[in-house]
Amino acid sequence: MHSARTGSLENPEVLENVPGHIIPILEREFDDFDTESTRYLTGELEGEEFTKFRLKQGVYGQRQPNVQMVRVKLPLGGVTPEQLDAFAAGIEHYVPLRKGHITTRQNIQMHHVPLPDAAKLIRELGDAGLSSREGCGNTMRNVTGDPRAGTLEGELFDITPYAGAYVRYFVRHPTTQNMPRKFKTAFAATAEDNAITKIHDLAFLPRVSEEGVRGVEVLVGGGTSIMPRLAPTLYDFVELDNGDYLKVAEAVVRIFDRTDWLRPNRARARIKVLVDKIGIDAFREMVEEELNGDWVQERDFSPDRILFEYDEEAKAPDKPHSSASPNGDNREFTRFAETNVQRQRQHGFSTVEVKVPRGDLIPDQFRGLANIMRTYTGGAARTSVHQNLILRWVRDESVYAVWRALGELNLNDAGADEITDVVSCPGTDSCKLGITSSMGLNQAIHERLVQMQIDDALTRRIHVKMSGCPNGCGQHHIANIGFYGASIKVGEHTIPAYIPHVGGAYEGGDVRYGQRLKARLPAKRVPEAIQRWVRFYESERRDGEEFNAFVDRVGAQEFEAQVKDLTLPIEFSLENMNYFIDWTKNSPFEVIRGEGECAV
Repeated sequence: MHSARTGSLENPEVLENVPGHIIPILEREFDDFDTESTRYLTGELEGEEFTKFRLKQGVYGQRQPNVQMVRVKLPLGGVTPEQLDAFAAGIEHYVPLRKGHITTRQNIQMHHVPLPDAAKLIRELGDAGLSSREGCGNTMRNVTGDPRAGTLEGELFDITPYAGAYVRYFVRHPTTQNMPRKFKTAFAATAEDNAITKIHDLAFLPRVSEEGVRGVEVLVGGGTSIMPRLAPTLYDFVELDNGDYLKVAEAVVRIFDRTDWLRPNRARARIKVLVDKIGIDAFREMVEEELNGDWVQERDFSPDRILFEYDEEAKAPDKPHSSASPNGDNREFTRFAETNVQRQRQHGFSTVEVKVPRGDLIPDQFRGLANIMRTYTGGAARTSVHQNLILRWVRDESVYAVWRALGELNLNDAGADEITDVVSCPGTDSCKLGITSSMGLNQAIHERLVQMQIDDALTRRIHVKMSGCPNGCGQHHIANIGFYGASIKVGEHTIPAYIPHVGGAYEGGDVRYGQRLKARLPAKRVPEAIQRWVRFYESERRDGEEFNAFVDRVGAQEFEAQVKDLTLPIEFSLENMNYFIDWTKNSPFEVIRGEGECAV
């Protein structure tokens, strides 16, 4: 699908400008997967060789033997009703857990799939235009973006077409098939930067020159995990319509791809390590030199042939002849409208955010959401980095009807992106690198926060995130209150535990990493710790003081003091056995970590 001349797509006429169809589907890749998986199962293909092959197809080995996770890429989170139906059918047929999981990179993952069924699943999803190509491995991962792009006040222009062209340019690109490590990209829509660009390997923020030319600010070298860094600016302005942003991006990935000294240490094989070591000015010099290479003349960087152009407004529903409205004082709907509904800049329309607990959806919910989209939206939705789903182009008169329809799916809870909207990675439910059951803790924290009946507006703005290990797939670094999985040794026994962070941020363009506390909390005590910190904040804050300002003022030691007794040693005994069993598990905890293939 790539030519030597362009390094991009040979047959642009096959591109479909439909959300969820940004990545072209190649039938031969499914045939190849069938062939190679059969060879592996019959012993004709070595395990290491097959692992490299299947990762490029988005099929990831789990900690549990003989089952796979299938990661479907949704560029910018875009998905159609027909594709949600395809997920529902695929999950029913091939996914033992009977659910799909929205990730913090806007993908949808399906877990515990036997290898023979994985081949069938990706083929059937491919029939719906869904692609798992390069969902894993040392490749260009799913390109994320603001799920409300194109509808927001303050937008200089809609970044979506250019982000889509970026996806198409780099998928199956020869330079991005075996880089030192994975490569993550994000496109912001406004200065609010809801795409959290600063934590990405490469990222773009919309800009317009004094002459009215569309462009982007380019950031490079961000990332979380064990060496968190915020991406500095590589260029203040790079033009879009002439393809310069694609040219600069390819220069960056070419440099990354041949930096071989990064490869031996997998934990540090990210471009942030290179940028951190030499500095952004020296890296910019490397890019400038790369842009003078002969390869530039061999490429066609014009984005016109691969722009993702989809007129969602033209497909928006007509104004309804009549509209339903709540009877009397419907506090639940009023609260939902306050937290989950956002007016679009286009008069008469709103986006509706569906709060998806732990990012998990069952087949009936996939199908129900598809029907809601057909009736009430512009024919598409986008997942979010907070593991939710954004319905776009909903008529204001239809918001109440959408809320009621979501209620039939148990998906009409208020509080999207608020304190009860807890984010986590799958942890030991599936990941080889997982230490703790972060999904189980997510559920426990959510239940505790709901029981607390938090009405305070400032408290509701607190964000809670957790990861099952230090790698940070749950984005705990940037949460107001974050945790990563660890353990506590008690003689011959082990307690599942978490290391807390406070004071992280990601909203309004203000991205910062939280402070790691000198505390190690048993997993079963974490909900109590959160409750204490929340009540401490509410009782001791100054008038109008937000949580992070409170953290800065009182200091980390005060937060540590609030939970000191929760960190005290626990003796192994029959009475304390609960502490030695992780959330949602039924056997004694032990640390079992395999060789990670890629992060969630």
